[in-house]
Amino acid sequence: MLDKLNRLSTSHGRIYFGNGLATGVFALMLGLMCFLGVLAFHFPAYLTTPQLREVYNPDAMRTLLFWSMVASGGVALANIVLDRARWLSAAAFALVVLAALLGGSKVPVQPYAQHTPYIGLDWFILDLLGSSLIFIFVEKLFPLRRDQPVFRPEWQTDLQHFIVNHMVVGFILLATNLLVHRLFGWAVRDGIQQWVQDLPFGVALFLIVLVADLVQYWTHRAYHEVSWLWRLHAVHHSVKSMDWLAGSRQHILELIITRTLVLAPIFVLGFSKDVIDAYIIIVGFQAVFNHTNVNVRLGPLRYILVTPNFHHWHHSQDREALDRNYAAHFAFLDYLFGTAVKSDRKWPSDYGVLGDYVPNGYLKQLAFPFARKKK
Repeated sequence: MLDKLNRLSTSHGRIYFGNGLATGVFALMLGLMCFLGVLAFHFPAYLTTPQLREVYNPDAMRTLLFWSMVASGGVALANIVLDRARWLSAAAFALVVLAALLGGSKVPVQPYAQHTPYIGLDWFILDLLGSSLIFIFVEKLFPLRRDQPVFRPEWQTDLQHFIVNHMVVGFILLATNLLVHRLFGWAVRDGIQQWVQDLPFGVALFLIVLVADLVQYWTHRAYHEVSWLWRLHAVHHSVKSMDWLAGSRQHILELIITRTLVLAPIFVLGFSKDVIDAYIIIVGFQAVFNHTNVNVRLGPLRYILVTPNFHHWHHSQDREALDRNYAAHFAFLDYLFGTAVKSDRKWPSDYGVLGDYVPNGYLKQLAFPFARKKK
C-alpha cells in the first residue's frame, strides 16, 4: 500500500472516474485533513493561529470536522465494498479511523497557554479545503485549457510551497510585524491616521487597495529589473502551468520582503481593522483567482482590474510579455506607467522562466537564489 501511495504522490495526469481513483483521492485528502484537524483540537496552543482562534465558532468547527469524517469514511468504505481502488480507499479509511480513535470532533479543548510558538495548521487546513473546493470547481466550469488536469506536472512542488508558507504563518507574521514597526515606526502621525480612520468604509477600502497596489507594483517591478532580486522572484515565475495552486510557488524570503513593504503604508496610515480585514479578503481571493485556469477577461473592466487573463500574460514566456503587467489589483497602473502587455492574441502560449533554468522541487528552489550561477 505504501509503495502505491508513494507512486501516486509522485505522478501526474488526469484521473478518470469509474475506477475509484478519483473518489479515493478525494477520500484520502479529506481524511488527512480530518486527522490534522483532530491534532489541532488536541494542541491548539502550538498548532493553531492566534488571530483565527479569536473568531472561531467551536461548534461550527466540530460540525465541519464531523461531516468531513463522515464524507471521507463513507466514500472510502463504499469503494472498498465495491472493490474499487481498495488500497487507496483503505488508506483513507484508516486515517478516518485514527482520527476517530483520537477523539474525532468530540476532543475537549483544555485551557492552554497563550503567546506560544505555533505553526498554522488550522490556516493550512481551512485554506486548502476552501481554495480547492471553490477554485477547482470554477476551473472545471470555465476552463481555459480543458485538457489540463487537476494533478498537472509539478503540482507536488507547488503543494509543498503551499504547505510551508501556510505552516510558518506565525514566523512570517512575526517577522513582517517586527520589520514594519522597526523600519517605519518613525513615519506614524496621529493626525494622518485619524483622518484615514474617519473616511467612509468604501473610500478607505479603495484607498488601502490602491496604496498597497502602488507599493506592490514598484516592488514587483524591482524584482524583475534588479538581477539579485530576480533570482528570488524567478522561483515564482518557474511554474509552467497556471491554476489555483500556481500562485503558492513563492520563495519565503520574497514573501517576507513583499509583505513588509506592502504592510508598511497600511501601518503608517492607520487603517481600521474592518478595512484591513476586507483588504485581506480581496488580496487572498485575487492572489489565487488571477492564477487560475479560467477563461475570464471581464470585457472593458480588464483595463481597470487585474484578471486571470492580465496576470497570465505576466507569467508568459512570450517575449512581448516579458517584464509586463506588474499590478496585483488595478490593471490601470500598468497602463499608466507604460508596462501593460500589448498583443493581438487573447492568451499567451507558454508559461515559465525563459530558458527554463530554475530547478523543480521545493528545497532546490529554496536554495536557487543563493546558488552560484553556471557559466
